[in-house]
Amino acid sequence: MCALGGPVDDGMTQDTSSAPAPDDTLLHLLAQGHDGVLITLKKDGRPQLSNVVHAWDPERRVIRISVTDDRAKTRNLRRDPRASYHVTTADRRAYTVAEGTAELSPVAADPHDATVEELIGLYRAVLGEHPDWDDFRTAMVRERRLVLRLNVDRVYGIPQAPGEKS
Repeated sequence: MCALGGPVDDGMTQDTSSAPAPDDTLLHLLAQGHDGVLITLKKDGRPQLSNVVHAWDPERRVIRISVTDDRAKTRNLRRDPRASYHVTTADRRAYTVAEGTAELSPVAADPHDATVEELIGLYRAVLGEHPDWDDFRTAMVRERRLVLRLNVDRVYGIPQAPGEKS
């Protein structure tokens, strides 16, 4: 907090909610890979970090992640939907943190419900075709999977230098 009681602008956080276009140089890191760290808040306010894989939808500015119903990250998001997502380059010279509000789909209840269909789309976006979609559908229900959608409101970090590879 600054002396006037408002938040401190550290010069690194960019609020993209009112900007006509998000900072593509930072958001581009979300499209370059599928690995990242999801940060949710525990009951006591401390961060809970989970290594996960994601699919990035640049048009909707949404990060999608497959989660299970009984995990800490899911419980944390039901209680407080604020979350952050961190991605970095392999050399760790550039990184992006996307902040936003999470939405959780219903838990997969039937191999042909809307949640399972979305999980199939997520799998395809990250890994391509599955060798046995019937088995996949059954596993999503058995594992009580759902889709976490993180709607990106803010982004900050250090962008990759032009021509640099991740």
